[in-house]
Amino acid sequence: MTASAPHPDQIIPTTPLRVLICDEMNPGPLDFSGFEIEYEGNLPREDTLRRLPDFDALITRSRTKVDRELIDAAGPRLKVIGRGGVGVDNIDLDYASLRGLLVLNAPESNNVSAAELAVMHLMAAARGLTRSDAKTRAGEWDRKFLGLELKDRTLGIIGLGRIGSIVADRAQGLRMNVVAYDPYVPDSKFERLGVRRAATLPELLEQVDAVTVHTPLTDETRGMLGEAELALLRPGSIAVNAARGGIIDEQALVDALKSGHLFAAGVDVFVDEPPTPEHPFLHAPNLGITAHLGANTVEAQARVGAEIVGRVLAALHGDVSRGAVNAPALDPKTLEALGGYLTLGEKLGRILAQLLPGASDVEVTFRGDFPADPSPVLTSVLVGYLSGSTDERPNIINARALAKERGLSVAVREQSDSPDYQTEVIVKVTQHDVNGQGSRDRTRTVGGTVFGKSPRLTRLRDFRVELEPEGYILIASNADKPGAVAQLSTLLGSWGINIAGMALGRAEKGGQALFTLTLDDALSAEQLDALRALDVIESAYLVRV
Repeated sequence: MTASAPHPDQIIPTTPLRVLICDEMNPGPLDFSGFEIEYEGNLPREDTLRRLPDFDALITRSRTKVDRELIDAAGPRLKVIGRGGVGVDNIDLDYASLRGLLVLNAPESNNVSAAELAVMHLMAAARGLTRSDAKTRAGEWDRKFLGLELKDRTLGIIGLGRIGSIVADRAQGLRMNVVAYDPYVPDSKFERLGVRRAATLPELLEQVDAVTVHTPLTDETRGMLGEAELALLRPGSIAVNAARGGIIDEQALVDALKSGHLFAAGVDVFVDEPPTPEHPFLHAPNLGITAHLGANTVEAQARVGAEIVGRVLAALHGDVSRGAVNAPALDPKTLEALGGYLTLGEKLGRILAQLLPGASDVEVTFRGDFPADPSPVLTSVLVGYLSGSTDERPNIINARALAKERGLSVAVREQSDSPDYQTEVIVKVTQHDVNGQGSRDRTRTVGGTVFGKSPRLTRLRDFRVELEPEGYILIASNADKPGAVAQLSTLLGSWGINIAGMALGRAEKGGQALFTLTLDDALSAEQLDALRALDVIESAYLVRV
């Protein structure tokens, strides 16, 4: 287990390590024993290129473009790049990783500020702040408007990560009831926060008076609150997006405000920033707008500067337990030996994240004689399982720390023999019955091996399969009777869905059978429901690898 990062003034290098801060920020005190830190806010690019070869680390904000030219100019001395704040769009992560450079950021430094802004939008929407401000400035003294009290109303939080958890705490301080939807968070965290769990997004939307989103922007979350979802909210509800532009469909939000279905809304983020003068948000009624100010407080900016400096200094002495954004390339020997297994581990984790999100335990079993110590494969499994469900991007450096923060218990087992393959990786995740209501623990198991350099899926639950884990995989179970595969294939063909590969398995003759199909295209929710409605199908799930 990685120890907590020491305070920078406790780190005493034998030779001075030099750090260049080339963008404007509030880095705090810079007098640390054994380090030479030069703060040059808004340093011109040509000066950065010229001076960087003399430094061990570079710290930036968003202004400086850390591209191939700058990384190449740095030469072999540079080891760490620190980015104050959350985004790393200005850094070429792939090239930095290839060059073995560690990239760090400090995303949680803004958590309190971002959460408070969301709560501000919630309160402003409830009391009609935007409406009253506009009318008063126009010379209309309107005292007939009736706002809403938040006390005893129900707030729905989508995404119970770091920021969502703070919002829950603040809302409870306002005496609101709080319910949240986050399939990737175990029940234990809901219990600890005193937050009710909604099993599905529709279940949450149908029972709340206000909703706020706090998830990363991914393919899964983009547009997750559209016209149909907003219609599920109670008439007169409030919607807030202070997370990422596009999680709430912009036009759908405007339409819900204009129709009166929503009482009011607040947004801090746009899909395209800054917005054009024609953007529908700028002309929508009862909509409060701020200019992506979630991190913009005096306190947050001070924390960002001090935090990224501390993390960079600790990383220069080998402690990369916090803030790692990328994973520098493994040494060629390890990569040659385990490259296929690292890919396999991440794919197995991704599959399980879709089959059983919000697990409490992860158990990885290594069977057989691996060409090198397989420990990095465990980390790859965690990277896959946590991808798309955390505030930070998981990688081979930070995945174990993120798993601990999420409350995942991680276990490793090793077996010298593998009965079916030379080597095999078996991953089991478990979701415990923490509510004590008598329901059984839920588990999901997948396994795989590597042929040459190519990963293969070898196990789903207790069934043996052999399938290349690529693209969309349809996993279906049925009674072992003739006709199941034919009926399902016929239905897929009627939709123009091509089957790229197939694997069959059964526990015993005449018992339960399982088959997996790799598809060229995704299935809609309606299509998946139609497959499940077939008499010969007991269950069907679609995962994307």
